[in-house]
Amino acid sequence: MPLFFLIPLCTALATGYFFKKSTDEIAYLAGVFAAISLILSLVLAPWQIQFGLLILVFVITNRLLQDNQSKQ
Repeated sequence: MPLFFLIPLCTALATGYFFKKSTDEIAYLAGVFAAISLILSLVLAPWQIQFGLLILVFVITNRLLQDNQSKQ
């Protein structure tokens, strides 16, 4: 399994940390760069990881919908 997707993922984590710690205008640019890097790492990820994330999103969404319906 190629691990090329880890490079933009680590870049996204580093710039996200910089975004949280900085209050300048450069922090907004770092936040945009972090979002783009995160999306790029998800595109480059192997299908096994993408499938696992998809199942995780379905499970979380299903639980949130059940909680929301029980409150009504």
